[in-house]
Amino acid sequence: MSGASGAGRVVDLNADVGEAGDEAGIAVERALLGLVTSAHVACGGHAGDQASMRATVLAALHNGVRVGAHPSYPDRAGFGRQPMEMAFGELQSALRAQLGDLIAVAEGCGTSVGSVKPHGALYADVARGGVACVALLGVMAELCHPDTPLVLPAGAPARPLVKEMGLATLAEGFCDRAYTADGKLQSRQEAGSVFADPAQAAAQAISLARDGTVVAHDGTVLTLRVDTLCLHGDSPQAAAMATAVRRAFAAAGIAVTAALAP
Repeated sequence: MSGASGAGRVVDLNADVGEAGDEAGIAVERALLGLVTSAHVACGGHAGDQASMRATVLAALHNGVRVGAHPSYPDRAGFGRQPMEMAFGELQSALRAQLGDLIAVAEGCGTSVGSVKPHGALYADVARGGVACVALLGVMAELCHPDTPLVLPAGAPARPLVKEMGLATLAEGFCDRAYTADGKLQSRQEAGSVFADPAQAAAQAISLARDGTVVAHDGTVLTLRVDTLCLHGDSPQAAAMATAVRRAFAAAGIAVTAALAP
């Protein structure tokens, strides 16, 4: 993000989509695509198939939203939220299939994949660096445009490794999730970890967008440099939260646009 506090700030607002399993969920995602600037589309690991990918990509394009990929461990039963022990080659094959499928769908719809953001447990494992990160970076180097950024949580230990491999990153903050004192997301198993109040999401988004600060669940004030802010598409309140965030940004003079890798 760039600019001074308040007016003049520019922020990307992204959502994880293509995950809905019923019409109500799809309706929420479609409403969300009218409010965000980037969308990371589930590509078959934890959710999604060829039909959902195509429909979601077309809906994103209809709303002028940049398309990104949202690969995960191949864990549809657990929605990709539990770590998986996989051989390096097996993990790369799974990620290659997911990214390859979405890239082909995007090209068939007349666009390209503009960023890659791993999902759930893979997101956490990639952020730490190590085997999962190297596996994903290798697949990105094979399949993606060289300028395609990897989306990581702000302050992720993996950032130096990604830069060392010559790839770009985008640092992500979250509008709708509580933080721990060490800058990680609070476990979904704990009360209050996932926001239900649009006003709470809007307040956290404004704080992150203005000066990169967020109050952790224990009251600790964190400073996180972020390039993009996420709203999860699998929340029934997602569209209401995105609406509240956009209204708060407009009132504060904060512009919303798809992020470019710094």
